[in-house]
Formats: sequence, C-alpha cells, structure tokens
Amino acid sequence: MILLCRPDDLAEGQSRGFTVDDLKILLVRRQGRVHAYVNSCPHRGIPLDWVPNQFLDHSGSLIQCATHGALFLIESGECVTGPCVGEALDPVAIREDAHGIWLDDDA
Repeated sequence: MILLCRPDDLAEGQSRGFTVDDLKILLVRRQGRVHAYVNSCPHRGIPLDWVPNQFLDHSGSLIQCATHGALFLIESGECVTGPCVGEALDPVAIREDAHGIWLDDDA
C-alpha cells in the first residue's frame, strides 16, 4: 500500500489530486466515504482539473471535466451529462484507515 494522504487532509466535500509514478488519481470525500478515480476524462483522455485539486462543479456534488464540462457522479464515476454520457471514470483501488488513505500497490 502507498500512502496518499492522512484522512484529515481530505475533508468532507473536498477533492484532491495525486500522482504516483505515472498514474494520476483524484480523490473525493462524500458522506464520509472516499471515492478514487483515474484523473482522465473518458472523452479525450485528458486530466479533469483546471487547477490543482479542483475536480468538483460549483455545487460540489459532481465531478466536472474542466475542458468540456462533462459531469460525473461522485459515487460511481458515471458521466451524466456531456460528450461522454454513459461512459465512466476508471475507479482506483484505495483503502482508508485511521492512519491514511492508501493506494493499492496493484493500481
């Protein structure tokens, strides 16, 4: 397991990006649970954030692609509006415990 951050470094309703080797990851905490995806839009294969750690729409309830505005459900990564409707973000295996949010070594 690879430590991404401490649990309190990702507050409720916040998102953060990480790079481990060549893998770009985004984390979002929603309703106490951390959701992790590859930071790559299924439409163009480009990073979702416009500035570091900014992955959510203005309401904070959806992940948004900065390039073309596609919106993704936080819980499943499914695209619900935009050019990639019906596609989804690739999930990343993580684990959270009292000491950190951890990336699965096989990710």
